[in-house]
Amino acid sequence: MIASLFHYYNYWMFIGLMMIGFYAMMAKRNLIKKIIGMNIFQSAIILFFISTSVKGKGASVPILRDAHETHEAATLNIMQYTNPLPHVLMLTAIVVMVATLGVALAVAILIHRRYGTLDENEISLRR
Repeated sequence: MIASLFHYYNYWMFIGLMMIGFYAMMAKRNLIKKIIGMNIFQSAIILFFISTSVKGKGASVPILRDAHETHEAATLNIMQYTNPLPHVLMLTAIVVMVATLGVALAVAILIHRRYGTLDENEISLRR
């Protein structure tokens, strides 16, 4: 039982990071702390997807080594290949994460200029 928990230590780390980010988004009142929590949560999800796409030590990229290798011969060795699709999708997710962070920080700056604070309760009282 304990050995199986340590075997999947990376999943436990991702769950811990996700819970830290989720806690920061839900419990904190400062908008910057909420933005940092959202960034931690998104990073944990990206790391999780990249971690699940790794096959093992003997895996290689799915590129034909020989120009004369047929498609059937390549599909027989499919278990030896690493799937590059999750890595490509996570590159797109990183771009979206950076864009979201930039927009959130810009909105936080506008809120601070208008209300003079980043605390949720004070902003709702001033509205």
